[in-house]
This record gives sequence, structure tokens and C-alpha cells, in this order.
Amino acid sequence: MKKALLIMAILLLSMSVLPVVAQDTEEEAPLERADADFVVWVDSNYVDAMQALGDQFAADFGVTVAVQESTLGDVDNVIPVAAPAGQGPDVFFTAHDKLGNLVSGGLVAPIEVANPDGFAESAVNAFLYNGDVYGIPFSIENIAFFRNVDLVPEAPATWDDVVAISEELSADNGDNFEDNAYGFVRQSGDPYHFFPIQTAFGGYVFGQTEEGYDPTDVGIASEGSLAAAEFWANYVEQGLQPPGVDWDLLHAMFEDGQAAMIITGPWALDRIRESGVNYEISDLPAETDSGKPFLGVWGFVVNSFSEQQMLAGIFLNEYVATDEGMMALYEANKRGPAWLATIEAIDDPDLAAITHAGVEGLAMPAIPAMSQVWDAWTNAINLVQDQGEDPDASFENAAEQIETLIAESQSN
Repeated sequence: MKKALLIMAILLLSMSVLPVVAQDTEEEAPLERADADFVVWVDSNYVDAMQALGDQFAADFGVTVAVQESTLGDVDNVIPVAAPAGQGPDVFFTAHDKLGNLVSGGLVAPIEVANPDGFAESAVNAFLYNGDVYGIPFSIENIAFFRNVDLVPEAPATWDDVVAISEELSADNGDNFEDNAYGFVRQSGDPYHFFPIQTAFGGYVFGQTEEGYDPTDVGIASEGSLAAAEFWANYVEQGLQPPGVDWDLLHAMFEDGQAAMIITGPWALDRIRESGVNYEISDLPAETDSGKPFLGVWGFVVNSFSEQQMLAGIFLNEYVATDEGMMALYEANKRGPAWLATIEAIDDPDLAAITHAGVEGLAMPAIPAMSQVWDAWTNAINLVQDQGEDPDASFENAAEQIETLIAESQSN
């Protein structure tokens, strides 16, 4: 009866947000908890690896273990209904930026990380929320600096170096965009890819305390952020950055040799490799500080409604967070690892370089206030890059908008 009510609740919830149109195909039933003592939900790429770890755990503790294929969509749509009804998994995977909603909804329990020194510090910090750690990370993803080695033999160490290289490569440019050559080029707007420039000049989005990100400390108009905005305004004014560059054009320019340097991530590797361009990947340039990218981190969290929370802690710390466990997960799906020993063992030089660029990165803030940031921040960058507006005024106005929106959201 409980299971039937659970399914009905999920279906009613999904119907309430769908447009009223005829459905040509039968909808998939929501994921249901397997009939086992201990249940894990994980992305399809990791099911076999996690089941193998679960089988070892089952043999040692005399329990039955089921690992089920899940999606990040289930974290949003199924867990909030299934967990309180006692039908959720004991452990499930999630992206760290969903943590704010999971914690505020009372859906996940804090977990003690038995060997924090085994992880990249930034990966563990990604699951820090209000002073507690809520997850065991296993994968990180970030952007890095790509360059055409034929045009830029040595990786630039600083953004001043980037400017010098770009000036040299663009020296003969004229009015015809298609005939022009460029050094470093970035896509319009897109704070995610602008953030490493901002951090290189000492800028930030939210301040940090021992408990995590502080939504009352908005850094979009901090001294370092304004320095980055001014740097970029000067770069654009020199004609080193063409206007109206979207993601596809940016990558086409790099693959065709028109742009010598870009910032992108592992999702672009296949097309860059297929293009035949002679490229290398390196850390993001520094300036007054190191260039730190945002990190996206995947990890395992414990269902706060689970009756197996003690077993969950043992399983995650003693079976998953080990050299063998983390290597098994990496071999199952070769994303950047969060485990230091696995990072050292990466056998793909491109992935190794990208991961290295993110080891000191900053987890994308998971606090609800982050939702107030993106539009205003994007608009500020666009005003500077594509409309030639004053950088200080653009970023200061964005910071004021963000602070107002956060204050309004906290008062409701």
C-alpha cells in the first residue's frame, strides 16, 4: 500500500509541472527501491563497479546489497518523495550543487569522512554545508586552458603573458573577421568560464568561512573582481576579443587555428581531438593570484531517512573511499577523480592535465543564493565584453542586484 501511494504521489507531482498535451508514449515508472537490506542508487556508468564493491560489503556483513541505475533527475524528483516514505535508497549519488536543496529539505545526513587527506581538499569542501560534511566525493569536473602548440609553444603563466601573445598574433588584423587571427578568445557572457580570470586577479563570488560559502559576502564587486573586469575591458578595447562569440564559434575558431587559446572542459575533448589541431592543456593563467576554476563534484550521500546509516558510513569509508574502490569507479567512467591516488594514476594525459588544473579549484557554490547570481553576473560581463560599458559600474550594479535579491529571498 505504501509503495502504491508513493508512486501515485510522484506521478501527481510530475503531472503538475508538465504541459497539457497528448502523450504519444508511455511514461516511465518512477524508480522504486529494490528488495534488499542495503540499496545504492548511482549513475548507469557506475552500476557494475558499485555492485562489485557492494558484493564485497555483503559478504563481510551478511547483508543483501542492490545497486540500481539512477539519474540526477531522480535526486530532484524521486528522492524528495521516496525518502520520507521509506522507499528511498540508503545511499545515492548526486552533484554537489544539489546539496543546498537536499540539506534544507532534510533529505541527507552528515557523514564523517574517515580519510579526508585521501581526497583533493576542494572535493571534500564541495560537500561542506553549514559546517557539516554531507558526502563522499568521487569525481570532479572543471575547465582548463587549451592552446594551439603550433602558435603558442609554451603555456602562458600569467594573463599579462596572454595579452602579449595575443597582441603579437593579432598585429596584422583588419576589418574582415574571417581573415583575422586571434590569441586568447572567450565566449560572450558565461560567468562559469570568466571565473578563472576573476580569481586570478583576487576576485570571488561569495566569501567563505569554516562552515562554507557566506551569502552575505558577495564578491562580484570586490577589489579583485573589479580588477578582472577592468583587465577584460582593456583586452576587448584593444581589439583582441571579437564580439558575439558563442560556444560553437569559439571552438570552431580554435579547431581552425583562428584562435590560439581558449578555456574549455573535458566535454570538448572529442571534437578538438577529431579536428587535428595540435593542442596542449595546462593550468589556468595566474596574475595576482592563481586562476581557479569552478568545480563540479559528484559524490555519494546518505539518506537521512535510512535505517542503515551506520552501515552506509562503513560502506562509503571502508569500501568506496579506498585506492581500490576509487580506481574501480574511475575505470568505470573516466571522469576526473576526487581521490588523490587515482589522480596520480590517470592514464589519459588530457584528463590528467584538466584534473590538475582543477585540484585547487573552488566548488561551485551549492547555497540557494547562487541562483540569484547567474543572470546579473552574465549581464555584467556582456555589458563589458560586447557593449563596451564601464567595467566598474557594470560589476558594481550586478553586485547590488545580487545583494538585493538575496535579501529579498531570505526575508520571505
